[in-house]
Amino acid sequence: MTMLQGFQIALHALRLNPLRSFLTMLGIVIGVASIVTVFAIGSGAQLRLQEQIRSIGANVLMITPGAVYQGGVRLKDGSKLTMTEGDVQAILEQIPEIQAAAGSLAGTAQVIHEGKNWNTTINGTTTGHFMVRDWQLASGRYFSGAEESGAGKVVILGSTVARELFAAGDDPIGAQIRIMKVPLEVVGVLDRKGPAQDDVAFVPLSTAKLRFLGSASNINRDSVAYIIAKVAADGQMAGARAEIESLLRQRHRVPAGQEDDFKVQDPAAAMEAQQGAIRTVALLLVAIASVSLLVGGISIMNVMIVSVTERTREIGIRRALGGRMRDIRLQFLCEALVLCLLGGAIGVAGGITLSMTVARMAGWVTSIDSEAIGLALAFSIATGLIFGFYPAHKASRLSPIEALKTE
Repeated sequence: MTMLQGFQIALHALRLNPLRSFLTMLGIVIGVASIVTVFAIGSGAQLRLQEQIRSIGANVLMITPGAVYQGGVRLKDGSKLTMTEGDVQAILEQIPEIQAAAGSLAGTAQVIHEGKNWNTTINGTTTGHFMVRDWQLASGRYFSGAEESGAGKVVILGSTVARELFAAGDDPIGAQIRIMKVPLEVVGVLDRKGPAQDDVAFVPLSTAKLRFLGSASNINRDSVAYIIAKVAADGQMAGARAEIESLLRQRHRVPAGQEDDFKVQDPAAAMEAQQGAIRTVALLLVAIASVSLLVGGISIMNVMIVSVTERTREIGIRRALGGRMRDIRLQFLCEALVLCLLGGAIGVAGGITLSMTVARMAGWVTSIDSEAIGLALAFSIATGLIFGFYPAHKASRLSPIEALKTE
């Protein structure tokens, strides 16, 4: 008997009891679908984090406001803007490992161009911001020194904002847009960084303070909401971080033993740690889903043993007509494999459908990985081989004479 003949006989035998065959492979279907879904959601989450890490830039430190004490009472982190433009300048001048640094203020506002409008993030910053984040221009230019110091009415658009305000083929450079009734000239459009990063409009920091964000009670003429700094090399990150902390404690006159009124963070390192946690959780869920494959394998073994008992006379006839032990073994092993392959195929289709449905309903990003599909199918095939071997071997060992006596 050839392998092809074995599969043909197996399909014929399974068609005789379709309901029993489906219920037998149900554990495989659930296990494979679970593995594909978990991998799709986990891979999507990792891709999103990788995109965020790339969008931040390489070797970037972020300094944000920390704890503030008022009247002996500790206020929550970020309740007061403790960072200043002077801090940015001091970091640039006194820490040699820092290549570029920039302070920023951010808020949201409606951006209008002719008959189109779009609600987006307005970020007041300096040209150093783009240097820190390795953010190149698709067209146009960055802010000039005069525009930064003189609150110039200019704006650099993220690719999403440019797409929403201007028709395809239109050149935004030189066009006039309005933010909070203030007319601004578009001087640049940025390259794509990712959907979450591209929905932004940048104006000079002085412009943001004077015309958009300066009315907030916690913002003064020198305040910035956060500072980002680019370190020259990856091996200098720890040293630069320690130097920044020492410099800012001195500038902010933080008493010895008191908590800093700022936080120096490495966003990329934090996201990579989060990525590792997501990977660990995904593997744990896959291990749990694999239990379903184990249950499905036991179910297949049980049904195959019952099938061998029911078809003892058929086995005897095949042996009497010249069927060899290995032919009988191959016949029943093929039945187990067909059950697992069909279950695996249905499970893959179900897993892809489920992951896409979850992504649509929850707004998550998913990634259908061909390696995950291959792994799930390999598991199902291995389950068929392992749990189908014993019933197949048992069938092949039956004596033809004893088998023919069975009614």
